[in-house]
Amino acid sequence: MNKVFRKIHLWLSVPVGLIITVICLTGAALVFERDITESLDPELYKVTYTEGNAPLPPSELVAAIRRQVPDSLELLSLQLPGERDGVCMATFKGTGKRSLSVNPYTGEVNGWTKSYPFFQTMRKLHRWLMDPPAYKGAKSAGKVIVGVTTLVMVVILVSGVAIWVPRTRKALKNRLLVSCTKGWRRFWYDSHVSLGIYATLFLLVMALTGLTWSFQWYRTAAYGLFGVSTARPAMSAPQQRGKEKQDKKPEFDYAVWDAVVSELQVRYSSYASISLTAGKAQVNKPGNMRSSDTAAFDARTGEITSVTAYDDIPRAQKMKGWFYAFHTGSWGGMTTKALYFLAAFIGGILPLSGYYLWLKKKRRSSRKKEL
Repeated sequence: MNKVFRKIHLWLSVPVGLIITVICLTGAALVFERDITESLDPELYKVTYTEGNAPLPPSELVAAIRRQVPDSLELLSLQLPGERDGVCMATFKGTGKRSLSVNPYTGEVNGWTKSYPFFQTMRKLHRWLMDPPAYKGAKSAGKVIVGVTTLVMVVILVSGVAIWVPRTRKALKNRLLVSCTKGWRRFWYDSHVSLGIYATLFLLVMALTGLTWSFQWYRTAAYGLFGVSTARPAMSAPQQRGKEKQDKKPEFDYAVWDAVVSELQVRYSSYASISLTAGKAQVNKPGNMRSSDTAAFDARTGEITSVTAYDDIPRAQKMKGWFYAFHTGSWGGMTTKALYFLAAFIGGILPLSGYYLWLKKKRRSSRKKEL
């Protein structure tokens, strides 16, 4: 049986090994994207707090923002920080994923958040091999290749574990250590075997969660394991007409947000941030699982009419956040992100060490035949 697993492991790895290397190394580069971006532009994410300073109410912040940006920009949301040295983030219609950083104490605009070309390239390689779909949800050759390779990677990892299982205690010890004193071939063999087994669990989690973005059928099956359906309810005709009416809504009075925030700050002693839109407010909780309570309010008075706690949100709405957190390693903070980085880096090196060992073996076999 071991020979069967060896053949499966080898002949699946040879054609897709380099693609696995690209996927893993670019994934490792993306693990700390947010941390690196914030450290490169600290003025966009942190402000100097002086004891006694009080943040401006949302309506005054909006007025200050409007004085500093073109009138053509339509404000969509305002995110207030929970930390004293945090900044406000404003988003606008038609500006993509960029946000405007604002000092919550003065209303002064710090600048637009940036997405660095290096990370943009890493993301395109990681998800689509530089062949992004024409639109969200569409297919592309690169997206399909990454998805199929990730599926094959799961089989390679499982077969690798089957090959690794030792028969004796001495063999177990050898397969958990990397020798650095017995030559390059032994070093690369130990690296492939030992480091591979340490990284396998993390690589499997990354692969199995990442596949939900590659294939609809896989996403449906994965969500189904948790009793969640991915089908979206069809919008009825009355709802559609109601939506058309909402497009012609009157200008929003941002003073309403002042009352909303005041009441939410009474209800919540601590929070990561409060995100305000014309229709609702989200209280984002501290932690790494993207959990938030949603408050509905009266658009005329700012009185909060209802609060939907995160625990009461349908599981289907939480699943994407869960899968994202477990795919990126953000679920456990800096510790899990560091472990994910190491695992992804090792995952990128494993095919290269595997190629090295395979070519070495082929050369030795060819020399024996010549003799």
